[in-house]
Formats: sequence, structure tokens, C-alpha cells
Amino acid sequence: MMNSTGFKGDAQNVGGSLKQAAGDALGDRSLQRDGIADQMTGGVNKVIGAAQDAIAAGPGPILDQARSFAREKPWATAALVGTLGLALYNTLRGRK
Repeated sequence: MMNSTGFKGDAQNVGGSLKQAAGDALGDRSLQRDGIADQMTGGVNKVIGAAQDAIAAGPGPILDQARSFAREKPWATAALVGTLGLALYNTLRGRK
């Protein structure tokens, strides 16, 4: 069962796809970029929702769910890993 964070991610993905399509149709690059950004945010929220669900389910299925998500959503996984890596890098350097 998907939690509210996962549902929010789905909604952001759909909204972002619509924005991007509208931007494509109108030749509006700003709208296209907004749509892509919304899709990336939606993907991150889906990752967070999946992690919350996995933690709630117990430690056994967490790795299987992470592998499954990574296979199904490679771009969202890459965005999340990049964001976490950048946050860790900045934390280790003493930045906020």
C-alpha cells in the first residue's frame, strides 16, 4: 500500500508530464523545464514514500523494494543518490 508521500509523488509526476507536454506543444522552454523539475521532485517523493513503506514493513523486504524501485525508476534513483551524495558532501565540508 502506498502512503501519502508516494501518492504526492505520483501526482507531481503526472502534473510534470502535463507541463512538459504543454511546453513542448507551445515551444515554451520554461514550462518544459518546470515540468521536468516537477517530475524529478515526484520521483524523489516516490522514493521517500517507498522508503517509508519499506521501513514500516520491517527490515526483510527493504533491499528487495530498493532494488525493484531502482530497476523501475533509474532516473529517480539517480536523482536521489545524487542529492544524498551532495548533501553528505556539503555536510562533511561543514556547509548547510
